[in-house]
Amino acid sequence: MPDKRLNGRTALVTGASQGIGRAIALAFAREGADIVVTARSEDRLRLLAAEAETHGVSALAAPADIGVESEINGVAEAAISTFGGVDILVNNAAIIHPRIPVSEFDPQLFRDVLNVNLTGAFLITKALLPGMIDRGYGKIINISSIGGRKGGAGRSAYRITKSGLISFTESLAAEVKQHGIDVNAICPGGVDTEGYRDAFNTAGRADNPKLMDPDEIAQVAVFLASDASSAVTGTAIDAFGGTNPLFE
Repeated sequence: MPDKRLNGRTALVTGASQGIGRAIALAFAREGADIVVTARSEDRLRLLAAEAETHGVSALAAPADIGVESEINGVAEAAISTFGGVDILVNNAAIIHPRIPVSEFDPQLFRDVLNVNLTGAFLITKALLPGMIDRGYGKIINISSIGGRKGGAGRSAYRITKSGLISFTESLAAEVKQHGIDVNAICPGGVDTEGYRDAFNTAGRADNPKLMDPDEIAQVAVFLASDASSAVTGTAIDAFGGTNPLFE
């Protein structure tokens, strides 16, 4: 039986209570990583941590609002205190808004989307980077989107943040490769998640069979988190599935 690809590693996944984040956390656990999961829903996180531990790893549920700096720092401190450090960071937490024209976009919602989707990723990364640099190892994975590749009507705030994550990925990768840290992004196409269903008032794959299952994105994350991806840094991987514009 082959060795698990993430044995001996500790991973922190934001926005882990549902959707892509949950799928990534469980995929990492199956591959042997201890995990720290954070989101606002404490009940969902505790259920997730319990499920992860059935795979023989340790899991910490650390509820927090990724839009609040003090709570972000608390998650980082809890992860370091419990596991001694974090080897793999997945910046997945995001607000998905419905289609809203700029002329009707509430300024506070716009700020909230930028704060969670982009600034939150920066802050948790900044908090965990010193430990990665000290250990000479790290894998940072930013969950961008097909929407980060191109603007779209009514999608301004979300797509700005997802485009920003790609640029953040490239900039950070250039800074930290010398410390043994790889930084990459994943740009999923349409994925059947709770957030997607809520934002677009859809039944998910029942309405659109082209949507991917979250675990399809989780498998890409496992590759980027593993040592098999040592030649890959500073890039954004398009994982569009059936929603690839090539098929239109």
